[in-house]
Amino acid sequence: MEFLPTAFDHEALDYRPPRRQSAPVVVASPHSGSVYPARFLAQTAVPLAALRRAEDAFVDELFAAAPGLGVPFLAARFPRSFVDANREPYELDPGMFEGPLPRPLNHRTTRVAAGLGMIPRVAASGEAIYRGRVPSEEIEHRLETCWRPYHTALSTLVEHTHRQFGTALLIDAHSMPSSASGVGPRERDHRVDIVLGDNHGESCAPDLVDSAERWFASHGLKVQRNQPYAGGFTTQRYGRPGLNRHALQIEINRSLYMDEGRHKKLDNAVAIERIMAGFLEEVASQALAVLLPRPLAAE
Repeated sequence: MEFLPTAFDHEALDYRPPRRQSAPVVVASPHSGSVYPARFLAQTAVPLAALRRAEDAFVDELFAAAPGLGVPFLAARFPRSFVDANREPYELDPGMFEGPLPRPLNHRTTRVAAGLGMIPRVAASGEAIYRGRVPSEEIEHRLETCWRPYHTALSTLVEHTHRQFGTALLIDAHSMPSSASGVGPRERDHRVDIVLGDNHGESCAPDLVDSAERWFASHGLKVQRNQPYAGGFTTQRYGRPGLNRHALQIEINRSLYMDEGRHKKLDNAVAIERIMAGFLEEVASQALAVLLPRPLAAE
């Protein structure tokens, strides 16, 4: 499959193509970026360590096997605290900005109310990110340099995949803090390891979600669906099962593979990487079996 290089040759993106795409699957990681612009850090009121807690740290490494399995992989290089690519483009809190706004903003969402719009207002700790108001021209600057390049590339991948195979499955890869399951990382019996989000059945074929759940459960992982994460902008935008376009969000408990306090990978990360590689093989096989259009039988 050939792509125009301009869609992917951008400093905001980490694109890893397969030599040949062999399945109708795309993997994307919008929150694993860790390149912090100096001009952004100069505006912040919290230390870098506080900003990094919002990263889906090392998720790009957990899915590093994708290209070798014939699956294209796309990640944002910019950090989530700078631009959240899993939000609508103008999903913003107008009170954050100084100066005229470029257009009306979608500020009546629960995510904006929580301070987690396309340009987040608060860090993972709940502390205000910025020392003061942000110049309003930052909205279009960040859209043009980060959000739009990411979604242009992702849309291109999904559309080319659909054109080649007649269907497409996007795996939107994330990680979640161990506290998201409501218990500490040592309370293994109660911890949720994997959350699968299909927007409550709206973004992905049920057979694929069932297959994903069985795969992770067979490897000793506790799986939950849509709680506390059902999916976000990405699954809503790209998951259109009626058009044979599917999107499944996967959240991986960080305590499985990293020391959250020290922001370091654990030795066990290798085992999780193997599980994710096996998951991609399984979901690719299922996508070929379940999603590919069937020729009509002769009468």
